[in-house]
Amino acid sequence: MSGDVHARRIRFSYPQGSLDRHYVQGDLVMSHAVSVLSAIFPSGEDYFIRSVRSFSDQVTDPVLREQVKGFVGQEVTHGREHRELNRRLDEMGFPTHAIARSSKGWLQRYERWFPPILRLAHTAALEHYTAVIAETLLTKPEAQALLGDNEVRNILLWHALEESEHRAVAFDVFRAVGGTERRRRQGFRMATFGLLVVTVAGTTLSMLLTDRAAWNPVRLARSLLRLRHNPFLQRDVVTRLLDYRREGFHPDDHPNDELVARWREELFGADGSLADHLH
Repeated sequence: MSGDVHARRIRFSYPQGSLDRHYVQGDLVMSHAVSVLSAIFPSGEDYFIRSVRSFSDQVTDPVLREQVKGFVGQEVTHGREHRELNRRLDEMGFPTHAIARSSKGWLQRYERWFPPILRLAHTAALEHYTAVIAETLLTKPEAQALLGDNEVRNILLWHALEESEHRAVAFDVFRAVGGTERRRRQGFRMATFGLLVVTVAGTTLSMLLTDRAAWNPVRLARSLLRLRHNPFLQRDVVTRLLDYRREGFHPDDHPNDELVARWREELFGADGSLADHLH
């Protein structure tokens, strides 16, 4: 079961001119991909909260109940801070508002179409994706190097830490209320299909419809070729993601206590790089 999970009172800001157009180290594709993910986070976080809350009255374990409260608090804060980032990105020309509206609409359809236990399984699987991506960012210096030195780097490191802290909460709720292995794998298939479609289609449309640089064949080709060495697309990451299909899988099969403790200190310790962002 997950360890301590609590929401931090934190704020990020993006002064005019503080971000370059291609703010992920000048990379065309990655700048649009990160913007697409940021755009879907707020509606996704709201969906996660509703999915878990629909079963919270069935959770009897007092530790897990406290973790659910912390999970909700963290996800509310993630949604708020990414909405602020999305406003800034939209001003820079990224279609974050349009993507956010589309994402919200699809998740509302899921809530009409699918039963609560499947939505909880879907949420647990999406939390697995976000946790693996988060821990890739926190463990690989080359992943951190992609983000340069700006406020986007700060928000993503904070978000990654908290995803790592609460990575098993939705999973543990799913298991506590009687979720089956078959249903868990079904949720994973939903999550995999949805993320692939949103990320690939969203990034492609974002580039082609809003960015003249994407129509430069040399620049586009160079950016696409760099994906071969992207730390988030390496074999070890894919293997970790697909481990979710294993019979009896649990997020804590991959311990992260030391990683979480190190980044708590690095970001929010006495000399933490984000201590001044706390309120």
